[in-house]
Amino acid sequence: MIKLAGIERVFPVGDEEVHALRGVSLDIAAGEYLSIMGPSGSGKSSLLNIIGLLDRPNRGRYDLDDRDVTGLADDDLARVRREKIGFVFQFFHLVARLTAEQNIELPMVLAGIDPAERRSRLDALLREYGLVERAGHRPDQLSGGQCQRVAIARAMSMRPAIILADEPTGNLDRHTGQEVIAMLEQLNAAGGTLIIVTHDGEIGSRARRRIRIVDGQIVADES
Repeated sequence: MIKLAGIERVFPVGDEEVHALRGVSLDIAAGEYLSIMGPSGSGKSSLLNIIGLLDRPNRGRYDLDDRDVTGLADDDLARVRREKIGFVFQFFHLVARLTAEQNIELPMVLAGIDPAERRSRLDALLREYGLVERAGHRPDQLSGGQCQRVAIARAMSMRPAIILADEPTGNLDRHTGQEVIAMLEQLNAAGGTLIIVTHDGEIGSRARRRIRIVDGQIVADES
């Protein structure tokens, strides 16, 4: 499903260059549960951004479902991202002025999905994630755990094959974080490819495959 070959990502900082990723090669099969771990600044979020088509490599090649997506135009990248990838972030990234159900519905609106189909999916997601009673609440009226459930429901609204989670429990208490990880693992159990970036060794160890990255290079790949 995902094939990275010789991926380099370089950022200019003043007169110098920072190598966030150095020759990263990685194959991820459909349905895998993978964690990416490493210290702060190791390149793990840069790697997730490349996989999620939020950023482009300076060098190397990225094949997604046997298609080279490295040089796609921005509009094509956005379409592939919308159709194939769901994102869950540490800080939720919900639209503050929208209600929970409007946040969940937003990707479907942008994708032009028929209103009746949107309503059907929305109702199912609100039930599945225990948000029916909070559907009309804005993010500032929700707890952290509720906001993350909204974010997961939004990520699943387009029925993606890949779920990318960047420190999904980093803004939550331990109990709520465990609930969120369990929700993500259920998506993997249903066939989705789950990739979690985390600095938490306990969370990372739950994955069936564990990648460790240091100074922009993969130094361990364990099952």
